[in-house]
Amino acid sequence: MALTHLLYLHGFRSSPRSAKAQIVARWLAQHHPALTLWLPQLPPSPAEAMQLIRRGVAAWPTGSMAVMGSSLGGFYATVLAEERGCRAVVLNPAIHPERDLAQHIGHHTHWHDPATAFDFLPQHVDELTALQPAALAEPGRYAAVIAKGDELLDWREMSARYQGAHLRLLEGGDHALSDFEDHLPFVMNFLDLTA
Repeated sequence: MALTHLLYLHGFRSSPRSAKAQIVARWLAQHHPALTLWLPQLPPSPAEAMQLIRRGVAAWPTGSMAVMGSSLGGFYATVLAEERGCRAVVLNPAIHPERDLAQHIGHHTHWHDPATAFDFLPQHVDELTALQPAALAEPGRYAAVIAKGDELLDWREMSARYQGAHLRLLEGGDHALSDFEDHLPFVMNFLDLTA
């Protein structure tokens, strides 16, 4: 079924203004202007973030929707894709955010708007633990872009988690996927959204 709805989920301390989110938005505006794209600003609480996401896509048709997520957004995308049975694209996805973000408890600013700050609390780590999905029911419903050069997350953990998915494993790269535009054809082909 042709894609009609796409959700893009940003990572920790990021926003819908991230480079990757904007690249996706520009590409879709140019090639698929009728497609519904939603780029929500996610709250720091993982439970609240998932609540917002579930509410926002509740009326979306599962067969023609997909979710894309980067880093922590990739974790949320996986939670949603497992719940809904929809397609998902994950970009350097967080596998154990409850472990990795435990060291980031405290006060933070957003990358794209340093004037706005938020607190990441111990209870948010517990919320991530509670959200942790089981093994992927259908790995073939996923596409993953994973950089071996990711300075924050272990590519081996990511690759193991998405074994059986459509995998694009980059020899170098970085956590931000600074060369994301180069991987857009892979992502859009997986979503059957060729230019």
